[in-house]
Amino acid sequence: MSKLQEQTIPETLADELRDGCGVTRELLSDIISETCRRFPERNVKAARVARLIQAQAWIDAALALIDLELPQWQVRRLVHDDGEWHCALSRQREMPDWLDQSIETHHADMALAILSAFLQARRVGAVSEPASVPGALRRNAAVYEPLCCENFA
Repeated sequence: MSKLQEQTIPETLADELRDGCGVTRELLSDIISETCRRFPERNVKAARVARLIQAQAWIDAALALIDLELPQWQVRRLVHDDGEWHCALSRQREMPDWLDQSIETHHADMALAILSAFLQARRVGAVSEPASVPGALRRNAAVYEPLCCENFA
């Protein structure tokens, strides 16, 4: 398995989110330290997430974290049904539901449903995320030989 496909998000975070009954400052700091690459940068969005955590605005902090770490993902649907919050994240919100490959999670707590979707999007993004710098051209195999197929007659 390549280094890109190896996922560093521990299963304990997903278990904590699934079994938790609410967001805490410690849980959110664990998620940030284990999964976020852009958060340590001192920019406006990271400072906003930090302020929202200080204010214990968990839902806004979860949405701001998605905006900071996964700018290509957007909340497609966030609904409350039968006592649970259902959150769907998508890369292409304009596509119909049946064509879109979205991530859907659910939890009794809205912030935990959003954070669960965030973790799943990080897992999917770690495997399919292209490199920001194009790779070098690979050498052709030894059996490859160029062949001219033109008909000059």
